[in-house]
Amino acid sequence: MDQLTYGDIKTATDRIAGRVRPVTLTPVDSGAIRTVRRDPLDDRPAGTCEVWLALEFMQHTGSFKARGAQNFLQAHRAAGTLPDAGVTIASGGNAGLACAWAAQQQGVRATVFLPTTAPEVKVARLRGHGAEVRLVGSEYAEALAACEEFVATTGALASHAYDHPLIAAGAGTLLEEIHARIPGLDTVVVAVGGGGLFAGVATAAQHHGIRTVAVEPENCRALNAAIEAGHPVDVTVDSIAADSLGARRTSAMALHAARQDRVHSVLVPDGEIVRARQALWDHRRVAVEHGAATALAALASPDRHVTDQDPPTRPTAPSRGYRPGSGERICVVLCGANTDVSTLVRPEN
Repeated sequence: MDQLTYGDIKTATDRIAGRVRPVTLTPVDSGAIRTVRRDPLDDRPAGTCEVWLALEFMQHTGSFKARGAQNFLQAHRAAGTLPDAGVTIASGGNAGLACAWAAQQQGVRATVFLPTTAPEVKVARLRGHGAEVRLVGSEYAEALAACEEFVATTGALASHAYDHPLIAAGAGTLLEEIHARIPGLDTVVVAVGGGGLFAGVATAAQHHGIRTVAVEPENCRALNAAIEAGHPVDVTVDSIAADSLGARRTSAMALHAARQDRVHSVLVPDGEIVRARQALWDHRRVAVEHGAATALAALASPDRHVTDQDPPTRPTAPSRGYRPGSGERICVVLCGANTDVSTLVRPEN
């Protein structure tokens, strides 16, 4: 399936209502984000914009992934396609945690495959959500192969971190909540890894006439590279945010969403991601993953900035950062907080 519809997201919204935490929204201090003038003949100083943060890291299991996992299992339960062997996934990250949590909530067996090198803290968290954890091989590819063999031999239901319409539709319910809570929203800014969150959010945003800014690290740019090539391609993954945004290839759904009007693909350097993450801690005592800080970094990157009057997603000249216009109403999604907080605590002088 290369396309996700708004109807899929509306169905997901109704399906998971009451089963996930409503997103918390908080405004950024007025004047904290620089703006640009929209009229080149207007020589007055740029005004202020209105920026909100969507604190989706407060979701169950610490990331937006809980939405997609809940939608995935609920849909299969309603269709009578949940096998006795339960659900399985190869992921020690946010997707694995969300899958295990959703399965526990619904009394479904969950089997999660990880490489033997997985940190014990991840294994413990997965088991805490009732999952059976199987450690196989030294690399993720080996764990994935074992997961696929498990599906073939047991008939377990295979889940995916991002490349599934039910997973992406569940993620898109976040934008429905944001749209209902922020009247007149102009722009949503979201980090992109494999593309599940982006595909869902951009599809819902398109329906409501909201601009989507898709943000990736410069050296972790699966979506941007797919736009440039015209089809999904493998990319090198080398970024501080690779633990959550490190997909080597984006989904066809994400690429389809990126080709819609009012979608901008931008890249940000690792240095800006680190600074944005630290700023959230310094000024708000909010600890998020580097992947979550990537979205905020788009509003602070000092390089050339795309604006809403630029042609969308120009593949020959990747844009770095997004500079909002005066009066623009923006929501930045902070998508996850499964991170090592000790890296944010600065030693006292």
